[in-house]
Amino acid sequence: MSNSILFSPIIPLPILAVLAALAVLFIGFAIWRKLAGWPLRGLAALVLVGALANPALQQEDREPLTDIVLLVVDESASQKVSDRQDQTAAALAALTARITARPNTELRTTTVPDAEGDGGTLLMGAVAEALADIPQSRLAGVLLLTDGQVHDVDLAPNIPAPVHTLLTGHKTDWDRRLIVKNAPGFAILGEEVLLTLRVDDQGAVPDGLGKLAELEISVDGGPVQAYNVPIGQDLELPVTLPHGGMNVIQFTVPESEGELTNRNNIAVVQINGVRDRLRVLLVSGEPHPGERTWRNLLKSDSSVDLVHFTILRPPGKQDGVPVTELSLIAFPVRELFLDKINDFDLIIFDRYKRRGLLPGIYMDSVRDFVEQGGALMVAAGPDFASADSIYHTSLADILPAAPTARVLEEGFKPLLSDIGQRHPVTEGLEDFAPPVAEGEDGPGWGRWFRQIELETLLGNTVMTGVGDRPLLVLDRVGEGRVALLASDQAWLWDRGFEGGGPQLELLRRLAHWMMKEPELEEEALWAEARGQVMTIIRRTLGEEVPDVEVTLPDGSTQTVTLKQVSPGRYQATFDGPTIGLYRLSDGEKDAVIALGPSAPREFEETIATGDKLLPVVEQMRGGTFTLEDGVPALRNVRSGRPAAGRGWLGITPREAYLTADVTLIPLLPAWLTLLLAALFTVGAWLREGRR
Repeated sequence: MSNSILFSPIIPLPILAVLAALAVLFIGFAIWRKLAGWPLRGLAALVLVGALANPALQQEDREPLTDIVLLVVDESASQKVSDRQDQTAAALAALTARITARPNTELRTTTVPDAEGDGGTLLMGAVAEALADIPQSRLAGVLLLTDGQVHDVDLAPNIPAPVHTLLTGHKTDWDRRLIVKNAPGFAILGEEVLLTLRVDDQGAVPDGLGKLAELEISVDGGPVQAYNVPIGQDLELPVTLPHGGMNVIQFTVPESEGELTNRNNIAVVQINGVRDRLRVLLVSGEPHPGERTWRNLLKSDSSVDLVHFTILRPPGKQDGVPVTELSLIAFPVRELFLDKINDFDLIIFDRYKRRGLLPGIYMDSVRDFVEQGGALMVAAGPDFASADSIYHTSLADILPAAPTARVLEEGFKPLLSDIGQRHPVTEGLEDFAPPVAEGEDGPGWGRWFRQIELETLLGNTVMTGVGDRPLLVLDRVGEGRVALLASDQAWLWDRGFEGGGPQLELLRRLAHWMMKEPELEEEALWAEARGQVMTIIRRTLGEEVPDVEVTLPDGSTQTVTLKQVSPGRYQATFDGPTIGLYRLSDGEKDAVIALGPSAPREFEETIATGDKLLPVVEQMRGGTFTLEDGVPALRNVRSGRPAAGRGWLGITPREAYLTADVTLIPLLPAWLTLLLAALFTVGAWLREGRR
């Protein structure tokens, strides 16, 4: 219960003030005239002015509210090292018991898990979210149970109560960490890139550890190479990627005795290897409409360096036409096919036939070029079926199909074979076709009108033409690859005839497949990560795939069964329990993938410290305590006073309440006002009259 007097003037306050002033003047005049009844007249005036002020007694029926203490418990990954979880549990139990035992005090607890991705410990965000549900008038204190490694101190809210930090950990803690300070996301094959690494010791480092640390390096889970590197110094490491696609490089510093954790002793870097430029030699024979299409297609790609020659006649032909009127420069046969053939990545013969210009030794050079890792593509025209065909050279040793000497001149629509549905070069090409007209079969792209009949010897037939005959045949030869297209009319797609077709996509995939791009391998196993969840993908030309064995960062293994999602493609998802390097193997193919950040933010700094939270703690004169020294006692402190001392922390009682009922009792009701004013006035008149 609480009582107070309230005034609610009946008339405006300025008028009341004027009337009060007139009453004072009237009483002063009465005193000056020495009237015997002036005290009674003054009391009458006071009663009248008081009645106009309308005083009332307010009685409040109050229900006291509890003081709220907010306890924020850090449950991030760094709080799970050493015995910090046990320290946290013991401190939480002690504080809960002490706070709940206090009269009129309520405890609210909130936990702070790891932030999504690599966000670290967002302690202040959790505090702000919890304070949104607590009235400021009831907040008595905030206790932060943490190791002090917080990553959002700049976002601390305004806290109108003492804030205290209770630190886990020990004064003797020390840790060694590996930092990747600089790592590119991609690099050009064959060129060195510099990675900047650093090995640091932090905390109470024991004496006698030395100034060198061992650094182990492995690429794609392969053999480990070890080096001794200085501690506390930046190390620039030159790296040359061994292959295209994703290269996973793991750096490891072996765990030292007594260090806090080995979670920051490993860093995984993923660098995508890309080719600088694709160097293509295009050799055209008899001019035809598709020649310009080939040239425009290759020149439109800025990543392609194209050398193009059109061979018009053999040098021995005598027709009286000056050579200077046939060409601007002499054809550098020896330079291209012997001296600098290895400078090219891909050689294309477009409707080329033997003209006596390229002797057998040059064709042998092309064959050796392919067997040693180069790529060859043959776009066959009618000459490929003739006696002058380049098949009747040493190229026959590497070509996957032989001509039968028949040229089929009729309209046909290129189709994907069963293997073509699964082969990465042609997989899903139907998606690039316009809708099929009603009553038509096959994809909705245009027809071709000429095909060279082939007898398949080796390789995979991925596209078929007239009568289901081979149209596009792919094969691996030695270290290289060969593609044979049994038609010279792919240009019809480029011109949009009957709707055209996916010529650009097909030839782009062909070039990338021949350049051994990992994403276009026929037999491949890889994984794609999203957070801690990986999608395991297996591509094959076969009808089934074995189970995949996943080796976790801790060395344990799990078996995953893949399911077919499209022809030749099998998938499964796997939730990685921890960050780190995972190895995949199905007995035929191997792959590695890193889940999580290369260097987790939560383990960049692991030594407990109160320095980061000091600005928040000092704002309301709170304190920082080490749980190793024991859980501090609780005391009541007034607002604005020091709220921490040796072995104790303070909370501020708020004395908040809820008003349940309010009663107003007028002090000068109308009847009492009239009675008192009349009595005082009559008394003054009688007094003065008697005198």
